[in-house]
Amino acid sequence: MATKVAQKREYLAMQKSPPPFIWACPEEKNILDWHFIIRGPPDTPYEGGEYHGLIWFPSDYPFKPPDVKMFTPSGRFETGHKICMSMTSYHPSTWNAAWSVATILTGLLSFMLSDEITAGAVKTSESDKKVLAKQSHAFNVANKKFREIFPDYAKPEMKDLPDMGKGNPSSASTSKVVAPNTTTPTSTSNSTTSTSTDVSSSNTPAPDVNPNTNTIGAKDVKPIINRPPQPHGAQNWMIIPSWRWVIAVVLLAVVGRLSSFVGL
Repeated sequence: MATKVAQKREYLAMQKSPPPFIWACPEEKNILDWHFIIRGPPDTPYEGGEYHGLIWFPSDYPFKPPDVKMFTPSGRFETGHKICMSMTSYHPSTWNAAWSVATILTGLLSFMLSDEITAGAVKTSESDKKVLAKQSHAFNVANKKFREIFPDYAKPEMKDLPDMGKGNPSSASTSKVVAPNTTTPTSTSNSTTSTSTDVSSSNTPAPDVNPNTNTIGAKDVKPIINRPPQPHGAQNWMIIPSWRWVIAVVLLAVVGRLSSFVGL
């Protein structure tokens, strides 16, 4: 049960926000097998290359690590052999259950760009890697499994992945559209026609409303803050310190006693 939930979460995350130069999806018949495509980043020997591989997960994933292998010749990994990384079954003690498909493939791409040699890795010249990169798409299209899993990418011309390291323009355009919509309601629509015209012609509706709000608030507050003290009348006795009242009461008591004594 945990595996199905985890795999569903992985699939939704990949669809929503794939890592740069990476795309992956599970097989329909076996959700534990994830096929992936890695595109060679610019300014590397793999630029222009397209590399197909497989991640296969254990039945108790995410509590145990998966294995990874690559099918497309790259000059970096042996084709069809498990690749030793800290995120695979070669190192179960370092596995973190929070790691995802995106995390694993991002780590694989980083490892691919290094020169470290481990199990499943090979050492070739930079020129060999560039030649294999040019041949990679034709190799993948000839692979039946690649055509079955990635029909949209198995065309004569290589197709870009959702994220080719240049950002996602669709997300930016969406945010620009949503922002005006959230401030579209105008509280002054019932006042005058000129007010509604000013709001609609403005590029940023929010500032048109805020100055009015601030002006009204200032009018309400100024009489309270700037009210001058009243020097005359009954309002002035409220500012007399309490100790003066004590002295006044004592004096009145003394005067009362003296008047009563004189009267006697």
